[in-house]
Amino acid sequence: MRSIIERLYREHTAAPDELRTLLAGCDSRNLELINKKARETAQARFGNKVFIRGLIEIGNCCHNDCYYCGIRRSNRNIERYRLDKETILACCREGHALGFRTFVLQGGEDDYLTTERATGIIADIRREFPDSAITLSLGEKSTEAYEAFFRAGANRYLLRHETHNPAHYRQLHPAGMSLSNRLRCLDDLKRIGFQTGTGIMVGSSGQTIDNLVEDILYIAQLRPEMIGIGPFLPHHDTPFGKMPAGNLEQTLLLLSIFRLMHPDALIPSTTALATLTPEGRERGILAGANVVMPNLSPPQQRSKYALYDNKASMGAEAAEGLRLLQARLEKIGYTIDMGRGDYRLI
Repeated sequence: MRSIIERLYREHTAAPDELRTLLAGCDSRNLELINKKARETAQARFGNKVFIRGLIEIGNCCHNDCYYCGIRRSNRNIERYRLDKETILACCREGHALGFRTFVLQGGEDDYLTTERATGIIADIRREFPDSAITLSLGEKSTEAYEAFFRAGANRYLLRHETHNPAHYRQLHPAGMSLSNRLRCLDDLKRIGFQTGTGIMVGSSGQTIDNLVEDILYIAQLRPEMIGIGPFLPHHDTPFGKMPAGNLEQTLLLLSIFRLMHPDALIPSTTALATLTPEGRERGILAGANVVMPNLSPPQQRSKYALYDNKASMGAEAAEGLRLLQARLEKIGYTIDMGRGDYRLI
């Protein structure tokens, strides 16, 4: 086990069988070792800096019906909302005044948000905040829509593939959604020139060690600039509502594997980790993560963006809690970096 970890640290790669061995049998002592190696790798590239992004959850309307997601189309118990352009711009103004230089617009796949409406929002943010990066996380779109978003001024796009295995994909998504289209989207985003992010949920229904190895190999081939990984967390109004949450240790192990294989990547310590356990954000950073995304959304809307139960969105998870976040990071030897933190341009 130790030799596999050392190889990942030195060579940034491992054979499928080695990855399988690591995922199936990593004990607490070896988890501590790989977290340490991943932390050293991140610090060699980024020092003790953690980049912050201002998360704006622009709406919870979605035409998809993914079995794990609380904002799925079939959930009739959620109060739906959409932020209008002026509200989104007001969130950006607040964030910019606080020092944020990256805004992340995240939302469900909402038919109301046409390409024209989305590009209008992007263009207005770009005009008002030319020094800031614009990240989108709006799901699967056409090639033409992605090109329009890029021309309007968006820089980055997050689209987790969730699983690279077709059979597992069908366990998570209804008919009408396809893994091939998800992968087409990621190929488009890379080709167009976006800093592209993908990733997985750890512990999703039906996930196997072989699935995880397949995901690691796919991400190694894609070479994304950003990698998002967090534990599966159930939402009570979904078909997976009674499923157990993903495992903290397995999530931290995978986070460290991705850091060692992708030393320059931007890897967030996710809200899901902070929701799973109170020290989850810090544990993620100590396992190799280098990004956190405090919430800039209007406080009265945050609970409605309920991808899973009990989502952390206040305190150190909120933009207004930056001093608390800074204090918690300082306790583990890190500091906030307010810059854009572009991939390979740091």
